[in-house]
Amino acid sequence: MTEIWALISRGGFVMAPLILTSVVALTVIIERALFLRRSRILNPDLIQLILNVKNPHDLKDSLASIKNKEGSFIHIVQTALEHYHESADEIKEVIFDQGRRESRRLERGLVVLETIAGISPLLGLLGTVLGMIKVFTVISESGLGQTQLLSGGISEALITTVVGLSIAIPSLIAYNYFNHKVEDLVLEIEQYSSQLLKKLKKSV
Repeated sequence: MTEIWALISRGGFVMAPLILTSVVALTVIIERALFLRRSRILNPDLIQLILNVKNPHDLKDSLASIKNKEGSFIHIVQTALEHYHESADEIKEVIFDQGRRESRRLERGLVVLETIAGISPLLGLLGTVLGMIKVFTVISESGLGQTQLLSGGISEALITTVVGLSIAIPSLIAYNYFNHKVEDLVLEIEQYSSQLLKKLKKSV
């Protein structure tokens, strides 16, 4: 712990926002990893329910069985079932509108990861520039003989660069992973919603 604190101290004040971004990134990664579980979004019972729907009576029973449940896919199905008596185009429209809202919900937090992946290297670069300014200031004031002061400035520059990249790289990887996962989940939701729409069209 002492060594870590010493490392942070040598990095200068830029380390403060870098540490903050790392904490935020880690929080978002953990939250999204828990939230975007396939079993949580695409409830197996709900999928089976859609496959078993055959007539208006089934639709009414299905609506009652999922009324108090939560989840993006469940919200879309609930919306569709609540409007099953309307025309096919109207059902399609309400499914589309609800799908867009739920898609935004699935993507929540990803823009934060994307931003952190972009600004972390810039913060590291800022620390690098400030460290080099310190080095050249020491050279201009004391010449090249002050090796301890020179090494301190160079160390500050290198530390912030490494920390910035260390935050940006996993953040970018996590962003791409979750973004791809959201796209896969949305695609599956659309597929099951299309199946439900076909059955609702037959029931209208």
